[in-house]
Amino acid sequence: MSGGQWTVFAPTDAAFAKVPKATLATHGKNPALLKKVLLYHVVKGAVPASTVVTLNGKSVKTMSGNSVKIKVAGGNVFLNGSTKVTKTDVMASNGIIQVINKVLIPAS
Repeated sequence: MSGGQWTVFAPTDAAFAKVPKATLATHGKNPALLKKVLLYHVVKGAVPASTVVTLNGKSVKTMSGNSVKIKVAGGNVFLNGSTKVTKTDVMASNGIIQVINKVLIPAS
């Protein structure tokens, strides 16, 4: 992944604290699995919150090859049903960060 613009769904420190210790240990020992989890948080292109909202009910493909489903409810954006976007449009030199309250773990 080099060059271009990216959107990163970035979990907070509190989100990482909620990941079970066994899951962290398993992923920490398996670089390929860890890479898949990390890339599951990245979408090609800078996608601002105003665009994310228009994707209600749709899925977007992540750099891991898996998709994340977008849902808008009560003025909030959720990924895969229960992961909430808590802060939007943190600008970076190579894209946008959307902060989320959980770590996304792709299905195997």
